[in-house]
This record gives sequence, structure tokens and C-alpha cells, in this order.
Amino acid sequence: MTTISWHELTHAYGSAEDTPLLFARLGGTEDDAVWSELWGSLCHQGSVYDASWAAMPVLADIATGRAPGEPIQAVTMAGLILTDPDPARRERYTREIGELLTVARALLTAPDEEPSVHVYLQMAVLAFEDGGVWAEALEGINNEEYELECPGCTDGLFVAFGSYGTFVSSGDYVTGAGAGKKEGQGELSPADPARLDGIGARLHREAVEAGQTTVAQALTYVFGRARCPSCDAVFTVSDAVAEQWV
Repeated sequence: MTTISWHELTHAYGSAEDTPLLFARLGGTEDDAVWSELWGSLCHQGSVYDASWAAMPVLADIATGRAPGEPIQAVTMAGLILTDPDPARRERYTREIGELLTVARALLTAPDEEPSVHVYLQMAVLAFEDGGVWAEALEGINNEEYELECPGCTDGLFVAFGSYGTFVSSGDYVTGAGAGKKEGQGELSPADPARLDGIGARLHREAVEAGQTTVAQALTYVFGRARCPSCDAVFTVSDAVAEQWV
């Protein structure tokens, strides 16, 4: 960190000169609070700054154990930073990305992680691999829904696959007029895991191998088929996500 001119860089709150002091506090009893500050300044609401990229070597050191701190936090933060499309910076940090990818793949197989953590690790691995939209879009698994536009009639839809059930709604199914009602909902059919291919098969296999049954089940719906309750158009959820994700 001593070779980085942090005072010349910026994060969410202005000058990044406080960043090395935050990293230096890791490894003690305040880690949760410190990581909260780091997330707030370097990745505020998913935004990425020049200081975020500059932190990549520090995050690699934490992930590999060369510096104190929580490897999962370092890996997932670095993964989010890499969703910022910047080929020049990605090339600059090729070595660090390779180290982070190795750690992330190992963490992905660890048992007993929270399902949400497993999803974030999957996202990080995809980000390190430059794996396309799912490095960000997979977060819908943790949200238990995707908000999409029907490919047939362009109506706004909610595709839900969590605690509220599994269905397609043309309105807010939590607080809207149709909340709690089956009328006006379209079917959401899960994919057969044996028939999954490509990224769907890979993500499902990773979840199964890690014992993440909840994530694996959710993925069958994300890569399954949905029926629009407005026009009866049937479409593959993952195709709509990939096409519409911004």
C-alpha cells in the first residue's frame, strides 16, 4: 500500500487518503465495521472508482493470506470491482486477478456457507473470468426475483422463485393490488437439471457440489420457462435476463 499514492485517488466520499488506514485496521475486533467502511467508500451502491481499482493488489494480498483480513470479503469486493468494464485496468492487474480467481474457486467448494455468500462467490469467479452478464445478474438469486420485460408484449414482469412462491406476476406481488392473489399470475416451470447446458449447467453443478440445495433449486427456475400472464407468451427466463440486463 505504501507504493500507492492514495491521496491522488478518489472514492465515493472524495479523497481516498483514508483507504490505507482502513486496510491497516483489518485483522482485529473491528473487522466487520472496517469492511463496512471499505464497501461504502470503494464500492458504494455498486459504483467503482479509481481507488477501487488501486485496491486490487491489497485485496489479492488479503485473499491469499499475505495481509490480514477476511478472504471472502476481499474476493467478493474484487469481483464487484471487475464488473466495471475497463480492459486496460483488467490487463494491468492480470496477476492479482489470477490469484483472486484461485482463492475464489477454492472458497466456492467450502461447505456450510450461507446461500447468499455462495452466490456472491459464483459471481466473483465469473467476474475474474470475464464471464459476461451473470457476474452481475446472478444477484437476482439472492433477491429471489428478476424484474423483466415480456419478450412478447413488453409488459413489465416479476419472475419470483422464493419465499412468496414461484410464479410470474405483471404487477408488484408484495404490495401491489394483486398481492397474495393467484389470479393474474403466470406459471414458472423449472428446468430439468439433467437438460441444462452451458452456464446454467455449470452454476447448478457448483451449487449441488457445495451442498447449496436452495441455490441449485433457484437456478432451475432462473433457467426455466415462464408464461406471461398478460399475453401468454412463453419464454426462457435466463434468455430474457441476459438480453435485458444492463
